Amino acid sequence: MHSPSPLSLVELPIRRLNRGDLVPCADLCEDRGWPRDEHRWGLLLSAGAGYGIDAPDGKGLAGTCLTMPYGSGLTAVGMLLVADRYGRRGLARRLMRHVMEAVGDTPLVLYATDQGQRLYEDLGFSPVGRTERVGGRFGAGGPDGSPSASRPSVTTRPAAADDLRALVRLDLPVFGADRTHLLARLPAFSDRLQVAEEHGELTGYAALWPSGQAEVIGPLIARDTATAQALVTSLAATTDRPLRTDVHAAHKELLGWLVKRGLEPLTQTTVMTYNITDLPGDTARRFAPLTLATG
Repeated sequence: MHSPSPLSLVELPIRRLNRGDLVPCADLCEDRGWPRDEHRWGLLLSAGAGYGIDAPDGKGLAGTCLTMPYGSGLTAVGMLLVADRYGRRGLARRLMRHVMEAVGDTPLVLYATDQGQRLYEDLGFSPVGRTERVGGRFGAGGPDGSPSASRPSVTTRPAAADDLRALVRLDLPVFGADRTHLLARLPAFSDRLQVAEEHGELTGYAALWPSGQAEVIGPLIARDTATAQALVTSLAATTDRPLRTDVHAAHKELLGWLVKRGLEPLTQTTVMTYNITDLPGDTARRFAPLTLATG
């Protein structure tokens, strides 16, 4: 049986993905050396819009891309994956053009690997920042690994059902777009959802969720670095698995503290936008995304 020519491959139809595609999506992640993450795909396909191209050999998916809409003000793009056997055949570019046409004039944001950045630049995206991924075993505290002693201790607790409204109020000006539809799914998606509060007012929140053999911390929204540290510490205390998180590179104090606590630098990504000059919201309080697929 002859392999499809590059021309016939890029003409294959793009279709909407659904929860019935969880296993093929996870298989594609595994094909590219990523954790299978069916759990994450379940969240992304329920809260966002997934697009895929079925492999012409009948074995799963040849490529995927996902959009996460936040009203008409912002859409995040992620999970742009092409099976290794179909690489360098124009599928990634075709999927990106498809989602860009689907969202029209809505501003876009994505996190680009070094390998993907050239494609996004060709499509008109501009770099606006960086993120740094750190991971490993979170160690015990010490003089260099504790929040500043000059500040009172930060109070954190597990989120309660009636915290959602306050959590959304906190998140909106920080993220810069309404993501209620995503945050409402966090309690069921997360192994742990923790909030920080002062005098009855929420000052931050963070979620812990499984990915492969590790636990991911994200999103991480906090009033300041000390609050972010307290949230990370409280979440780390609930698991004995390795931790991983993607921190916006501007938060050097938090990154340095995480390294002192035992996490190691892993990879970097470039934050890129289209049809908007910078990320909306308050970057000083936005420490880590839920996942690089959601902005």
